[in-house]
Amino acid sequence: MPGLNLFSLKGANAASAEYDSVLTWIVIALLSLGLVMVYSSSIATAEASRATGYQQSYYLMRHSLYVFLGLLAGVMVFQIPSKIWQSSAPFLFIFGVVLLILVFVPGIGREVNGGRRWLSLFVFNLQPSELMKLFVVLYAADYTVRKGIVKRSFSKAFLPMFLVMMIVGVLLLLEPDMGAFVVICAIAMSTLWLGGYRLKVFAALLLALPAAFAALIIFSPYRVKRVTSFMDPWADPYGTGYQLSHALIAFGRGEFFGVGLGASVEKLFYLPEAHTDFLLAVIAEELGFIGVTAVIMLFAWLIIRAFAIGRQAAMLDRLFAALVAQGIAAWLGIQAMINIGVNMGVLPTKGLTLPLMSYGGSGILVNCVAIAMLLRIDWENRRVMRGLPI
Repeated sequence: MPGLNLFSLKGANAASAEYDSVLTWIVIALLSLGLVMVYSSSIATAEASRATGYQQSYYLMRHSLYVFLGLLAGVMVFQIPSKIWQSSAPFLFIFGVVLLILVFVPGIGREVNGGRRWLSLFVFNLQPSELMKLFVVLYAADYTVRKGIVKRSFSKAFLPMFLVMMIVGVLLLLEPDMGAFVVICAIAMSTLWLGGYRLKVFAALLLALPAAFAALIIFSPYRVKRVTSFMDPWADPYGTGYQLSHALIAFGRGEFFGVGLGASVEKLFYLPEAHTDFLLAVIAEELGFIGVTAVIMLFAWLIIRAFAIGRQAAMLDRLFAALVAQGIAAWLGIQAMINIGVNMGVLPTKGLTLPLMSYGGSGILVNCVAIAMLLRIDWENRRVMRGLPI
């Protein structure tokens, strides 16, 4: 049959290589562009701050260290078989919950800008919610595999997962970290959906979630301000709409080709968090429509490759590996989409960074580990297709 012959040919071609070189180069491109843009967007802030010692390259050096440590961690994680991650998934999830609780312990948790989201490790601050995104990917994939026989039952399959995620959600909202809460919920729901859970199992949740999010916004004054400022940032451009209005100005100034690398005006103390949450706005101003399009295309290509790796694992009857790969794809894709939407003014500010690019030790480290797991799953797929042990 022609279809079978074509599939066999594709499988042979995929198995003949040791790793996915396309995925590797996409990640290298995102990390490299992120390094350049973090430096460009942070020069003025670093040079004017006593905390940085008035050093222009302060954030560049720290971000370079984070990327190095992330790559080092990725190399180590790549050596670990996916079956070990499967057996460890529940314990890692419990460990993540413990870390989320520790941020509220005085002397251990650290408060920054009104939020208790960090654990002080002296050398740098660890953000447990970033680790939790990865742990939820692993836990949701393992849970879906374990509950495969009863996945059509709401009470036996869906409800326990829902209750567990409620605990995580409460801890995240107490920090508060609405952005991480949205991403983690999306990861869990996507994994269950991809694992074959029926639509009617999700029906109640699909009705309840909009109401729950509306309640979270209405009963929290700062979230109400975020939503109203997002809808019309120019109504209060020097107050609640300050961040978004300057992000939009950055996009407007960039036009098609940008004003040139390093020539951004908005990063000169106008646009807050220029090297973290609003890095894309600086890219838009300096590299223009071309630069933003390149970033979006790289992320789209990354997500497509991740889903393809997951699909290949599923065809090889490696369900846990397939769900982990697709969970990572959903995580990085949703977080990138939200960050891009926030920068463009089509979504309310969520406090989420751009994966693999924005400044931040915890985010870069966990993103690199996730990519290493993805590459490991792909490597194992190729070994299986060649009849070799994994």
